[in-house]
Amino acid sequence: MFTGLIQQIGTVAAVEQSAGTTRIRVSAPGLGSEVKEGDSVAVSGVCLTALSPTDRSFEADLAQETLARTSLSRLAPGHPVNLELPRPAGSPLGGHIVQGHVDGVARLVSFEPAAGGDDRWLVIDIPQELTRYVVEKGSIAVEGISLTVATIEGTQVAIAIIPHTYAMTNLHALSPHDPLNLEIDVLARYAEKQLAQRDRRWTIEELVSRGF
Repeated sequence: MFTGLIQQIGTVAAVEQSAGTTRIRVSAPGLGSEVKEGDSVAVSGVCLTALSPTDRSFEADLAQETLARTSLSRLAPGHPVNLELPRPAGSPLGGHIVQGHVDGVARLVSFEPAAGGDDRWLVIDIPQELTRYVVEKGSIAVEGISLTVATIEGTQVAIAIIPHTYAMTNLHALSPHDPLNLEIDVLARYAEKQLAQRDRRWTIEELVSRGF
């Protein structure tokens, strides 16, 4: 489990193609020593398996499905990526529950300084089918970062970004129209499932099997 609290900005050191698989090497001097072969690492919100780790870097394979469904398809040497290692069970949550399973790709609409302060307004356009899971003051993971929704109008979501988040994540390297990995709060999906089950009609056989 991840929490969306980014531990370090890594840098893509290499992108190599081999037998239909893309392998990336990520430079992570402050985090590399904690990564072991086969560990899970969230790379800009995508849960990947660490390979050939060293004290300063690790590698990871990107399946075609990953490239098709995430923003990692645009990675190139020098590209900054957000890094987070899984949190042990029982450790403080901090952000919110993030699985590293990308639900869709958003697009950057604008990223402008807020009036009268050092904050910035991040405005993104999200897939229509995900809007029902997004609410004001709710949690959302963008590029693996746990953020709080300020407003949602149609498919556009506005998020206030404080200076620390701007400086300590890859958000400061974004350009208009850039693709962004998006993961909705998994609790919203569970809530939707519970509501669907509440409204369903049970058969006699199902009721008997449950002891009624």
